[in-house]
Amino acid sequence: MPTRPSASRRTVLRGAAVVPVAGLGLAACSAPGGDGASASTPTAPVDLGAESEVAKGGAKLYRDHNVVVSRDDSGALKAYSTICTHAGCPINKLQGTTLICPCHGSQFDAMTGKVVQSPATVPLTELSVKTKDGKIVAGPAA
Repeated sequence: MPTRPSASRRTVLRGAAVVPVAGLGLAACSAPGGDGASASTPTAPVDLGAESEVAKGGAKLYRDHNVVVSRDDSGALKAYSTICTHAGCPINKLQGTTLICPCHGSQFDAMTGKVVQSPATVPLTELSVKTKDGKIVAGPAA
């Protein structure tokens, strides 16, 4: 039976050092929380609050529902999912009208849903939005 050379101590140590680093790379592209539950957008219409909460030319982030609502200068409302299209992380920061993903730094325009900074390349998912009895109601696109 032919003998195979055994791995050197250096080779074994290099392999042991790479395994934890590879695990961190995989964890970095998963949604935060680690409980196996993925964040999602509303699957049915949800009441977000008073229509007056969103000023003309501004936006409001509704973290509990993973929705951002914006109002253009004419007063028209738009709503988008705040689940990042890069790795599925819930976006939790709104600076002016720019949404910032905490996982990899992707940025989106809350007025249009478009990507303004990569690594994301796909715009946010648009949701239906309307007002009912002075409240904003958003949900899946019709």
